[in-house]
Amino acid sequence: MLSQEVWIKLAPHMREELEQCLLEGLDAEGFRAACERARETGDEKLAREICDEMHRRPTVPSFTFDEPSTYPEIAAASPGASAPRVFLEDGILLDKLEGAWTGRVAGCLLGKPVEGWRRETVWPLLRASDNYPMRKYIMKKDLTGEYARRAEEKWDMFRSPFYADLTGGTAPADDDTNYTVLALKMMESFGRDFTPEDVMEAWLRWMPYLSACTAERVAYRNGAMGLLPPETATHYNPFREWIGAQIRTDFYGYVNPGDPCAAAEMAFRDASVSHTKNGIYGAMFAAACVSAAATCGGTEEIVDRGLSVVPRNCRLRRDIDLVLEWREAGLSPTDVMDRIHEIYPPDGGAGWVYTNPNTMIVTMALLYGGGDFGKSMCLAVEACYDTDCNGATVGSIMGMFCGRDGIGEEWTGPIRDGFRTDIAGFETADPGDLARRTLALINR
Repeated sequence: MLSQEVWIKLAPHMREELEQCLLEGLDAEGFRAACERARETGDEKLAREICDEMHRRPTVPSFTFDEPSTYPEIAAASPGASAPRVFLEDGILLDKLEGAWTGRVAGCLLGKPVEGWRRETVWPLLRASDNYPMRKYIMKKDLTGEYARRAEEKWDMFRSPFYADLTGGTAPADDDTNYTVLALKMMESFGRDFTPEDVMEAWLRWMPYLSACTAERVAYRNGAMGLLPPETATHYNPFREWIGAQIRTDFYGYVNPGDPCAAAEMAFRDASVSHTKNGIYGAMFAAACVSAAATCGGTEEIVDRGLSVVPRNCRLRRDIDLVLEWREAGLSPTDVMDRIHEIYPPDGGAGWVYTNPNTMIVTMALLYGGGDFGKSMCLAVEACYDTDCNGATVGSIMGMFCGRDGIGEEWTGPIRDGFRTDIAGFETADPGDLARRTLALINR
């Protein structure tokens, strides 16, 4: 029922709003009881009054980060890419583009069955199905007993095709693939000089409202009310630093192969419709990594090029640098996962959909995956948090890096006929066709 849909009203999400304010360094701890009162009563007027008051609070002295949300300020605060752009022949590029599209769909399908599940459930499931360390899709047949009950109760996916052995060759629609297709359609319609307003118009014209989640659903609501970007991102949006923008911007890496700065600038235009600060930086990082993967020689270089577009003194840069330090110190992937869970408990604070821990997981998977497509995706999913999002992002990056010819049948079989979407005109989409359309945009 519509009355039970989440992410539409503010009052039920006042805990998230408070945690977001605290993450941004606002002196808002004293509002905890008031936020709970608004949440429990469902009083929207009270919730908005409290939210406005929290946003008027000063920044605590211990918060020393510099986190702008406009592109000129972000670019000025970032290192910038130093390597020259590399151009690829169309045949090579087409293979890489099809690999990126294929990888995004495969990674989404890999992580979807356990999206939001905790490690204490996922790891025993993987062990019970002879899939730990993870190396293959989670099948419906793997979910027996308690795992089947959990799946049915939490996600109602036991009767859905979100398992590799139920797709019939066509992956189901998901927001992680919807937005990639929507970006293609939007750029075919508005060109490379599209604006944030064009992005919002594309959402309103071609994407159903309820297919959007968290920050995107709030921004969609705001746009339908007549607000324009960037106000669509800031108007009573508790999810402004969640992972939504990061899952939307791979396509800008596709159309800017070997040019991370151009990819990141396009990603900013898209992300600013719904996100601020680290929510934007995560989107720019992902797009830059996808772009870099087309021409870089290894995953360390991909991550380095991704970091070139992230402000030097922001929380996301701090967190990605931690992953780099842990790897340099010789920690195992499991050790890194443990530390991410300690810093960002999935059930506390910002929660499991927040950008920063998920970007840390993407970075970990790229660095420890050894350039292997399947291993990298599996590490991203095995770490839990937003598993379908991280699997899709890593699959996209590694698909661009390895090319379609570098992806094994074990990953492509369940999606051999493509994937479905909720985007008007793309009820079923084929990665090969999408790659050709992407190449046409590059050469336009």
